[in-house]
Amino acid sequence: MSDRQLPKWSELKPLLRPKPVELNAKKRRLAAALTIADLREVARRRTPRSVFDYTDGAAESELSLQRARATFRDLTFQPSVLQDVGDIDTTTTVLGKPSAQPFGFGPTGFTRMMHHEGERAVVRVAERVGIPYGLSTLGTTDVEGLAAASPGARKWFQLYVWRDHGPAEDLMARAKAAGFEALILTVDVPVAGVRLRDVRNGFNIPPALSARTVLDGAMHPSWWVNFLTTEPLRFASLDRWDGTVAEMMNALFDPTMTLKDLDWVRTTWDGPLIVKGIQTVDDARRMFEAGADAIVLSNHGGRQLDKAPVPVRLVPDVRDALGDGPEVMVDTGVMSGSDVVAAMALGASSVLVGRAYLYGLMAGGEAGVERAAQILSTEVRRTMALLGARRIADLGPQHVRLP
Repeated sequence: MSDRQLPKWSELKPLLRPKPVELNAKKRRLAAALTIADLREVARRRTPRSVFDYTDGAAESELSLQRARATFRDLTFQPSVLQDVGDIDTTTTVLGKPSAQPFGFGPTGFTRMMHHEGERAVVRVAERVGIPYGLSTLGTTDVEGLAAASPGARKWFQLYVWRDHGPAEDLMARAKAAGFEALILTVDVPVAGVRLRDVRNGFNIPPALSARTVLDGAMHPSWWVNFLTTEPLRFASLDRWDGTVAEMMNALFDPTMTLKDLDWVRTTWDGPLIVKGIQTVDDARRMFEAGADAIVLSNHGGRQLDKAPVPVRLVPDVRDALGDGPEVMVDTGVMSGSDVVAAMALGASSVLVGRAYLYGLMAGGEAGVERAAQILSTEVRRTMALLGARRIADLGPQHVRLP
């Protein structure tokens, strides 16, 4: 039995290392967020319910999103040990140019609704991190404003095709003049999916003042103060719209689009063309045969067709069918850097994240987006090291087993 004695002050003093007190509340809550899931929880607390649900939710029973996240959750990594991982290199090539990370910030609509800093905050972080950022047709910052906010960023423009092709041609011409590098043509929205959370919340664009929203505003005063005291929330590509998102999509978007419309797009856009919303191997093949430079395997974040294919599961099949040459991006369900690494190991060329950085934006504006990027980048690096892969090119199907 050991003899007990009272510790001496000289022995206790080295153990007393109080952490510095962070007086800035935003810095404090962002520093405490260690994962994207943590940022999501902060975003949920700080944002009106209808706004959070618009970002967080998906179509109908939300199975498409749940299955995508479950696939990433349940896959098994297979590390290769005794590899030299002393110098991890996360850079990769996207559309022929270097990207500091194997992920980029995908296009999302209504971004200034999540936080008043909006798309400008996101693109500034993308430039600092050294990754691409896609601006949505339904964004709340126009192409010229985004270009001015971050002249050196790799900027892509995401296009929805309207029934009247004139506005789409104008948007493509403006994006080209503003120095946007690539066009993302989204093809999985012939009609709007039914997002039941939005319906139940009575969600409109812009948010309307009602008894419910006034009560919600009392619980989220900083969001409402920013909403009411900054430039009016509007679609940068529309004069105005009052109504639900689904009503707007069904009224404006062209449900008659076919593969021939890619030729029409090419009459205006001569830069790299990415086709987003591919959910089968046959469609992947058809897009490249029609002249696409890259595709995004995507079910729109689960926000369109419920029970849709899980995009990351399609990656190996597309690679088997088309080989290593075509540029095949993937999105949906990505909540961590390990998810990014898994997708790359399965054969993706790069990964687009959406909700992950929006949770950061809602949690703390530009600083929150920066925190999301830090979390993802750190997780990518750590996962690569633990798998025994020093470079992105070292990752392969041998590192991942799907459930």
